[in-house]
Amino acid sequence: MELLLNRLADQVAQSYDLESLTRPMLELLETVTGLQSTYLTTIDEHRGVQHILYARNSHALQIPEGLSVPWGDTLCKRALDQGQPYASDVASRWGDSDAARTLGIKTYVSQPVHTADGTLYGTLCAASGDCVNVMPATLNVLALFARLIAQQIEREALLERLRQSNQELSSRATTDTLTGVANRRGLYEALGRMLAHARRESVVVQLAFIDLDGFKPINDQFGHAVGDRFLVHIASRLLASVRASDVVGRYGGDEFVVIAIGDQPEELAQRLEQAIQGIFMDGEIVLDYPGASIGVVSASPDEGDAEALIRRADQVMYQMKTRRKAARA
Repeated sequence: MELLLNRLADQVAQSYDLESLTRPMLELLETVTGLQSTYLTTIDEHRGVQHILYARNSHALQIPEGLSVPWGDTLCKRALDQGQPYASDVASRWGDSDAARTLGIKTYVSQPVHTADGTLYGTLCAASGDCVNVMPATLNVLALFARLIAQQIEREALLERLRQSNQELSSRATTDTLTGVANRRGLYEALGRMLAHARRESVVVQLAFIDLDGFKPINDQFGHAVGDRFLVHIASRLLASVRASDVVGRYGGDEFVVIAIGDQPEELAQRLEQAIQGIFMDGEIVLDYPGASIGVVSASPDEGDAEALIRRADQVMYQMKTRRKAARA
């Protein structure tokens, strides 16, 4: 037993995921029980399916890894329902099991694997085509193995939740909460990546700086809620007008930025202008929005300063805004 515990301690210390813990444990389980096949299953009670996740088959009895069987026909379910973790007379006790009869199982032990909230994850099992006497102490070892597997499952689930939470936090840090497009931080990060890509691939990055002319009067006349919905409308129109590889972001207030690769400045400006202008409807409110001031600049081949590129586009935008005001005067 001491040798077994030492081997178990070593494999627990060296394991880094469920598979690296389970496979050596199945080998130990074979040694401890003297049974021909050892395996870990998962159980989907909603779908009524038991799946062999990992299996060790070193003798005549073969329980295939990857096999899925109806949960209601399994020895595991019968063992759980009847509180019988061990049987050396499977044929006479559970002769109605098609799976046991097909596989030729005569001796069977099973231990449920429960997660911390009590959910049935699966079972840790051993089986043989021979009649084998299994001692009570062996069943205690099986229960210990099942608990260690359950703990590993919990650790991996926790790590996955932490990973997802980190992704959500990262996404919120770079996403404008109102419109769902990139925020200023997200824009700078995306622009840095796209400039680096442009240098490697010898392509040109175009950057458009957009200021929504007349947005303040919309806010003042109809209220901030309508103004917010107008910004969401503009963001969705911009997204619909660019490629999936392009980036749309809200720089702040009523200012947006679009980063694109491969377009000509005039073509990009025209496409964005057409996307922005037009009818905006919000309940009984109908606005024929005349458009925005847009400044587009091309990054130089060795461009590396994202902030300087945005400033240049901002300056071009203000020149366009001045011309638009003069044209309306």
